[in-house]
Amino acid sequence: MMGCMIQAWSADDVRAAEEPLLTAGVALMRQAAFALAVIVRRDLARRRAVAGPDGELRDGSVRGARVALLVGAGNNGGDALHAGAFLARRGLAVTAYLAAPRVHEGGLAALLAAGGRAVTVDATPTAGPAGDSATSVPEAATAAAGADVIVDGLLGIGARGPMRGTGATLVEALAAALADAPSDGSNDGRNDGPHAVEAPPRRAHASASAAATRPWVVAVDAPSGIGIDDGTLPGPVLPADRTVTFGAAKPGLLLPPATHVTGAGAVIDIGLELPPPGRPGQAPAVVRLQDADVVWPVPGPHDHKYTRGVVGVVAGTATYPGAALLTASAAVQAGAGMVRYQGPADVGRAVVAARPEVVTAGGRVQAWVLGSGLPATGGDDGQRGRARAALAAASGRLAGAQEPVPAVVDAGALGLLDHTCPAWVVLTPHAGELAALLVARGEAVDRAHVEAEPLRWARRAHEATGATVLLKGGASVVVGPGVVYAQADAPGWLATAGAGDVLAGLLGAMLAARAPEIVTHPERAAQVAAAAALVHGRAAERANPGGPITALAVADAIPGAVAALLAQR
Repeated sequence: MMGCMIQAWSADDVRAAEEPLLTAGVALMRQAAFALAVIVRRDLARRRAVAGPDGELRDGSVRGARVALLVGAGNNGGDALHAGAFLARRGLAVTAYLAAPRVHEGGLAALLAAGGRAVTVDATPTAGPAGDSATSVPEAATAAAGADVIVDGLLGIGARGPMRGTGATLVEALAAALADAPSDGSNDGRNDGPHAVEAPPRRAHASASAAATRPWVVAVDAPSGIGIDDGTLPGPVLPADRTVTFGAAKPGLLLPPATHVTGAGAVIDIGLELPPPGRPGQAPAVVRLQDADVVWPVPGPHDHKYTRGVVGVVAGTATYPGAALLTASAAVQAGAGMVRYQGPADVGRAVVAARPEVVTAGGRVQAWVLGSGLPATGGDDGQRGRARAALAAASGRLAGAQEPVPAVVDAGALGLLDHTCPAWVVLTPHAGELAALLVARGEAVDRAHVEAEPLRWARRAHEATGATVLLKGGASVVVGPGVVYAQADAPGWLATAGAGDVLAGLLGAMLAARAPEIVTHPERAAQVAAAAALVHGRAAERANPGGPITALAVADAIPGAVAALLAQR
């Protein structure tokens, strides 16, 4: 099911797709620049909303608004200059700050002809291109910080490594200048990815307060300085409120940590053919699921608890009984046909007291959830032995056991992976747990490394274990055979104790409902894991929109979140 998932393509793929159009003489830059200008103008009008006679807010006038273009040597700088020319012809005051010795000549000429200004940014100001003035980095940063809109066109998608030179110092100075400027709240920092364009919300605007409000930052193709293909932040980056990208999303817009500085999205169709010609079968580098992509089996009149999926849970100890309750509750609320709990008798009684649907008797299991609330070593009430046996059975390594089934391996069970796993086994570590798993396999890595390069290390864990890996975080990365998903669906409030236990139970129920399919086609486990991350985030939103949440409240919100997703079909 393709739905409306966002597909991000590597920089090389995008350039390969552009080549036939450029050869044919298609004016890609002009198309991109015009779309960029339209979006900048519309965002600005929305931010300058005014109240009409009926009290309703309407888009405000943008005439006279100040636009600062940050221009580098590449085509993104050309896009920014041509967009500036469009805006200048519509009455906006546009100034280009040129951070490279040479910039796109046609774009610069168009801007100057339209009445815009160009200023060379240099530590030792001299005459700039076309005879325009020059200024120092601090002066340019201060001036740009006073604009209504900043357009970041410093680097293109071909850049690698950290930003350097004048562009880097300008971004650092500008970020410092903007740090103390108040925001109007037009962008709450959440990034759902570069899907359908949404303008910032209208807010009452008064000219007196506008001067004190930080400018709206629009990145051209990607915020300059992010890792285009891996989502890293190797050096200075100016966080964007909006990223306008052309032809296709780029991986860095979806992958953490860069996805957190890209703001709202807009993908502009410029006629690219992807996969590019000559690369049949090429897959997107990263995928982000949207609501319509979530496959949720709806039971029919002939279904029963075994056809809907039985989830076996080995979680919690006497020390951490809450993990067992949260994991089992999430599996129940996600619609599992049955949930079987294995663990200490007193913990089992507590789980059944809270969730009478759960059974503690042995029997058939169609997906396992293992490890939530288990310590890495010692004091486990026998849970590590139970989890080890279940993992062996799920992987098909236990003689005389039933057919292999999917499994979720979380927390304390991650240390039990002493064999290569099939891809229908899904690991759900956070950054620290992933680092520990890799260190045990000889890698020199710690939590900070994983947080800085989540894709790299999640991919390495998949290669080392064979399992599908769901690396949890503010934006979660899922790596399976030949596929990468990146989901950023959760509010920040979801960073709370027990949230991972809920995700594990939810994912277990989703795998159990499709167990035969997942074992036959293990590559599909990654999509189920990504869908679980999406549903987890939607449930967190429903639990208490805009405010603090608890893990149990997230579990209780799962049925409503699923119903809302099904209603969109």
